[in-house]
Amino acid sequence: MGKRTKALKHAFHASLPIMAGYGFLGLTYGIYMHELGFSFVYPMLLAITVYAGSAEFLLGNMLLGSFSPLQTFLMVLMVNARHLFYGLSMLDRYKGLGWKKFFLIFGMSDETFAMTSSAHIPPNVDRGWYLLCITWLDETYWVVGAAAGGLCGAMIPFDLHGLDFVLTAMFTAIFADNWLREDSHVSSLSGLTISSLCLIIFGADKFILPSMTMMLFFLTIIRNKKKGATV
Repeated sequence: MGKRTKALKHAFHASLPIMAGYGFLGLTYGIYMHELGFSFVYPMLLAITVYAGSAEFLLGNMLLGSFSPLQTFLMVLMVNARHLFYGLSMLDRYKGLGWKKFFLIFGMSDETFAMTSSAHIPPNVDRGWYLLCITWLDETYWVVGAAAGGLCGAMIPFDLHGLDFVLTAMFTAIFADNWLREDSHVSSLSGLTISSLCLIIFGADKFILPSMTMMLFFLTIIRNKKKGATV
């Protein structure tokens, strides 16, 4: 079995929770775009080129209004500002991956970050191809779901009430899997504690960026201490 095939096999198994979540959420997005009056081509192309779930929902409404590229840019930047912290925390993880790094950066999403940042890659699986396959599979699930929702929206009546809970369930499954795999729970417990404190202090609408900043700062300190201990 070639290294690409082996990496794809392991990545597919690891990404099954993402497939379930992205499939339903992508379907919801496609149906939403259909309800706004767009053909399936629009959600499919936005899923391929933009690939930023929450921003894509916003763009649906923006496409119906007057053209304002600056407002659109600022809105998408604000919604996805957390990706700055994702990128910073993945600098070492993506080091030395050559051309694969460009797609890994483009394909970074919340769920992909959760998978790749905590991935336990088997020693006989190529790291670069494994991370690339995870990223490619996650985007494929989203694109297929969005296209299917755009196509099926006109044919099948859907009750979408409560479907947004799929994302919460998916993150819970990823967190539980990471908890069972890690030797020390310092990272997980610090993430829960910092997020909870920021939620209380800043509120549900504004806690993400402060919590990401504090977690990045805290985990950087831990990482430097570990490096100092091994020297």
